[in-house]
Amino acid sequence: MKKLGVAVCAVAMLGGAVFAQGSAESAGGAKVVQNKDKPLVFFNRQPSDPTTGAIDMTSMNWNDKTFYVGFDAAGGGAVQGQLIVDYLASADLAKLDRNGDGKIGYVLCIGDVGHNDSKARTEGIRKALGTWNGSTDPGVAKEGSVKVGGKAVAVVELEGKAMTGTDGSTWNANAATDAMSGWATKFGDQIDLVVSNNDGMAMGCLQASNYPAGVPIFGYDANADAIEAIGAGKLTGTVSQNVDAQATATLQVLRNLIDGLTGADVVKKGITEPDQYGNKISAEMEYRADTKALLAHNTGVNASNWQNYKAGSRDAGIKQSSAPKKKVLLTIYNSADNFLSSSYLPALKYYAPLLNLDMTVVQGDGQNEASCLDKFTNLQGFDAFAINMVKTNSGADYLDKLKY
Repeated sequence: MKKLGVAVCAVAMLGGAVFAQGSAESAGGAKVVQNKDKPLVFFNRQPSDPTTGAIDMTSMNWNDKTFYVGFDAAGGGAVQGQLIVDYLASADLAKLDRNGDGKIGYVLCIGDVGHNDSKARTEGIRKALGTWNGSTDPGVAKEGSVKVGGKAVAVVELEGKAMTGTDGSTWNANAATDAMSGWATKFGDQIDLVVSNNDGMAMGCLQASNYPAGVPIFGYDANADAIEAIGAGKLTGTVSQNVDAQATATLQVLRNLIDGLTGADVVKKGITEPDQYGNKISAEMEYRADTKALLAHNTGVNASNWQNYKAGSRDAGIKQSSAPKKKVLLTIYNSADNFLSSSYLPALKYYAPLLNLDMTVVQGDGQNEASCLDKFTNLQGFDAFAINMVKTNSGADYLDKLKY
C-alpha cells in the first residue's frame, strides 16, 4: 500500500551473478532460458485497468510461470471499515461529535484513484459508514449512518481528496499534510473523524500544525511508525496486510518456479505447506486461480493489540534453504514509498538470502514508468523477475522487454 517524496532512482545489489539454466545452448555449451520463458511475479500492484480496475489477464497470462502476489484488497477494505465501525460503536458521542450537530463528519485521504488497493479501501470505508454511492471517486458519497455508543447517527463525508504531490506522485504524505491543514481551517469542528487509504498519508495528516486534537484517525499498512503512533495514542487504528507473508511469497513463488515446480505446487510449497527445504509461511495465504493471484489476509490493529505488530519480528517458519543460488531482478515503483521502503524491502532483504536468491533491486520515482523501466535491463543475466509498476496498466511495457 505510502509516503512519496523526491524523485529517486537507485539500483541496489544483493549478492553475486548467477547464470540461468534452460533450453537454449550458450557459446560454452550451458543451456540458457529465454527471457520470455522465465518466472515472473508481479507484486503489490497487479496489472489492471486504472479506470475500471479490471485485471489485465493478458499480462497475467504472459507465460505459465507468471503470477501475482499481494493481499486481499477488497477484504482489507472491509477490515478497515469494520475497524472504524467497531471503534465508533463504543465511542462517547458527546465527545466524538465536536460541534454537537448530531452528525459525524469525516475527511478522506485517497491514495490513487487509479489503484485497485486505493479503490478497495475507499469502498470499504464508505460502505462501513453508509456513505457508499456506487463510486470510489472523490466527492461521490451520500449521507450515511453509523451506530455510536448504540445510537444511530448520521455520517457525512465532508471531503475526499486524492493525495497527489506537486511532482505528480500519488499516495503523497506531504500532500496529506497540506490537505489536512486546509480541511482543519475550512471545516473546523465539523471534523469528527479522519480516514486514510494508507499510513503514510495518515501520518502526514498528523503533521499538520492545526490537526484537531483528539480527533480519531485511521490508516492502513501497519508501518512501524504507525504502530508506534498507535501505542502513543496518536493514531487510532490501522490494518496489517501481513507484509512478511507477501514478501516471502513473492520470493517463494519465484524459488518454486526456478526449481521446476508446476501446477498447484507453485503456490503451495513453502506457502501453505512445507517445501522440500522445510520452509512454510506462517500467515494465512489464499490463491485465486482465476486471476493467478496469491493473497495474504488482513488484520485490524488498534490500541488493544498494537504490541503484536511491533517492528523486528520475522516469520520463524522460513529458515536457511539449501537450494542452489539464483539471481532475481526486482523493481519497486518508488524509492520514497513508505510501505515498500520501510516494510516490504527490508522483508525482501531478510528472506531472499534464506531462499538463496540474489536480488538486484531497481527503485523508481513513483511518477514516470521510465524510472524503473529504463533499469529493467541486462535481462539475460537473471533467472527470474519480480515487478512492481509505477502505473497498474504498464505491464505490457515490461513484458515487451522480455520478448527478446
